Amino acid sequence: MKDLQNKAIEVLNNNWKDGFSVPCANLYPFQWFWDSGFIAIGFAHFDMPKAEKEIETLLDSQWDNGFLPHIIFHTDTDTYFPGPDFHRSDLSAQASKKYKSTGMTQPPVTGFVLQDMYRISTDKKATLKFIESVIDKVYFNHEYFYTNRDPKNEGLVYIYHNWESGTDNSPIWDDIWETMNPPEYTFERRDTTHVDASQRPSKREYDHYLYIIDIAKEHNYKDEKIAELSPFLVQDPLFNSMLIKSNQSLIDLYQLIGGHDAKVSQLQKWQDKAVKSFNDKLFDSELGVYVHYDLRNEKPLRFISSSSFSPLFANIPSKEQAASLVNVMMEKFGNDNQYLCASFDPTSDRFNPKKYWRGPVWVNLNWALYYGLKNYGYMDIAKRVKADTVEIIEKAGFYEYFDSRKEVYKDGNAGYGGNDFSWSAALLIDMLQDN
Repeated sequence: MKDLQNKAIEVLNNNWKDGFSVPCANLYPFQWFWDSGFIAIGFAHFDMPKAEKEIETLLDSQWDNGFLPHIIFHTDTDTYFPGPDFHRSDLSAQASKKYKSTGMTQPPVTGFVLQDMYRISTDKKATLKFIESVIDKVYFNHEYFYTNRDPKNEGLVYIYHNWESGTDNSPIWDDIWETMNPPEYTFERRDTTHVDASQRPSKREYDHYLYIIDIAKEHNYKDEKIAELSPFLVQDPLFNSMLIKSNQSLIDLYQLIGGHDAKVSQLQKWQDKAVKSFNDKLFDSELGVYVHYDLRNEKPLRFISSSSFSPLFANIPSKEQAASLVNVMMEKFGNDNQYLCASFDPTSDRFNPKKYWRGPVWVNLNWALYYGLKNYGYMDIAKRVKADTVEIIEKAGFYEYFDSRKEVYKDGNAGYGGNDFSWSAALLIDMLQDN
């Protein structure tokens, strides 16, 4: 295990770019929002100054309305599409004047990342001082969501683009694409020069992605116009779980710091409403899991994915609901020839174990699942998730995502996407430290 941990540290150090990390070389040459959070957790174990700088740089890109973008374009490179010239964050009056970025966000992990940095820290006093210097920006980000992304005042925020979900090309979105007919875009893909095209979204899927961005750009990234016009408007259980988990972390940290009663009170109000709506609206008792809700077409998207189990991480389900989630997960995702936990239902005809978010295992969701299972007392299954994660990395390397089928590892590499991937390394370090 020591060798594996040393290799993970090497991956993180190699992907550090003097103030921020890239997810991996070539394929993702900028700073990504939720990647940076997970990366900071890994750095906190062996280089707290880098962990702090990672978060500082991320929060430095915050817009005037509290929004945090999903990609911050620190460097000029044409190795990634769509880049800053397509996204045009400058169209928004609220956008950062310092950094070019996208006008989309990603799952808001920063609150719980700060708490994890405190958990890991060997100098709690110094780490709390750092947290105190940045926590209000994270609070402002949460305020942005509940003010601008919750049109029905339910306590559930929407995402307006599949890239905001983090689960970019999940089969769950297929039904939304069928409601759209975007134009054919002409562009040069960059991702497929680094990674086998069979593992990546199709050209036609990219047409949908670009079209949604064009609608947002046409209205200068104004949230009220996006809520009115975007063909993609979804309440996502993974995204909202990360926000709810981060709400609780901010409450805990503000109470540690002291003197922030008004913010704690507001966070608790958001939290109470969010958890109630989450359980009332997103739990599908027939499927026994949480599902996405299509706010544009007012209907649940009744598919089972690793996002369906993410509420365990945020302490959202009741004991009975947690038992139901675990039962479904083990029945569909956890048989003896599968590694836990595939990103999409292996029993579905939409399952593809090699293609991005359509079936492979992802370390970041396994990490959240590991802590969620422990949280509810499912220690044996948590241990299996950890053991499976360690085993696939030992066998394949620090890839972006991994085949969930055990038998394919006999025939060579079953790690896909980018190699020497930062969050795979960072979160492995954290799991190895947790007994």
